[in-house]
Amino acid sequence: MDQLNATTFTPDRERGQHLKLEDRFSIKIFRKQGHSLRSIAAELDCSPSTVMYELRRGTGERNGKRGRFPEYSAKRGQANYEINRSRCHKPHKVNVHSPFIEWVIHQVRVEHWTFDTCVGRARRKGLFPREQIVCAKTLYNELWAGNLPLTPFDLPEALSRKRKNNRPRQNKRILGKSIDERPEEASLRTVCGHWEIDTVVGHRSGRESVVLTLVEKKTDHYLAIKIPGKDSDSVMAAMEVLKEEYGDAFSEIFKTITADNGSEFERLSELEAYGVGVFFAHPYSSWERPQNERHNRLFRRYLPKGRSIDNYTAEQILQFADEMNALPRRTLGYATPEELFDEFLDQVYSVNKVQIA
Repeated sequence: MDQLNATTFTPDRERGQHLKLEDRFSIKIFRKQGHSLRSIAAELDCSPSTVMYELRRGTGERNGKRGRFPEYSAKRGQANYEINRSRCHKPHKVNVHSPFIEWVIHQVRVEHWTFDTCVGRARRKGLFPREQIVCAKTLYNELWAGNLPLTPFDLPEALSRKRKNNRPRQNKRILGKSIDERPEEASLRTVCGHWEIDTVVGHRSGRESVVLTLVEKKTDHYLAIKIPGKDSDSVMAAMEVLKEEYGDAFSEIFKTITADNGSEFERLSELEAYGVGVFFAHPYSSWERPQNERHNRLFRRYLPKGRSIDNYTAEQILQFADEMNALPRRTLGYATPEELFDEFLDQVYSVNKVQIA
């Protein structure tokens, strides 16, 4: 028999929600008891027209002129509703054979771009007609629906979203000045010259090369330098090379550097003798250096975890960083870190020339 109980009941539902199976059983019972459309609608807190359409949906057609008229069936109404819902969706906006989509697929596979980067760069440079360019959210929807010749593993950032832990722990010493003393402009990213520093390791044996990484906070310019080991002497030797490379402008280009409290950075405060502000994040608070952490994850595309860094030359490490710096970023208005950092260097050296003259 097509009913749940012999008595009526009023399901707990909010106005505006679609009818559920128990709502349809209520309609059947109320209808048998002779209630009007309006009274049933009042009991279910919905529109009378909703009840009318539901009765039509759940009532079969009469075969011929003889016999009784078909009664409303809650199960029939639910089945027809589910069929209609399965057909109710927006048409796909993506043509996988369009020039834009083919370009996006190439950029993701070959250049390791994200969907957002592809969309933003295409709009910034006017690479395709506006009507061909769909938004990044649509591309991700089509990816998860399996409508693109890509997999989520082609976009590793989509698989590695993590929450931030904003509670610093204080059970470890800080090697120098705390990040709390760092100029506010470094956090706001309004001025170039503020950096975050870290190391990327391969095998965790402690007996092989590592990569020293630095990222400039405003331009996202990334430096990756292969050093002999994860120790303070190797780090300082690399910083001395940078000092020689940038010369008298070193303290203008590296106004501040923020590090964690790893032992490899215990000598980093020696750079203050050259006019560089050195600050240390709170212990176990990697979220205080978010840009460096994120860029190191991007760097892992080229150098996966567990792979020995000794298998790569210093030139290859530099090439990986160059490719990252050529990647357009949404936070930069889809300019590249390389473009903005070159503008910063031009400004620094032009000011120095004027001062010398």
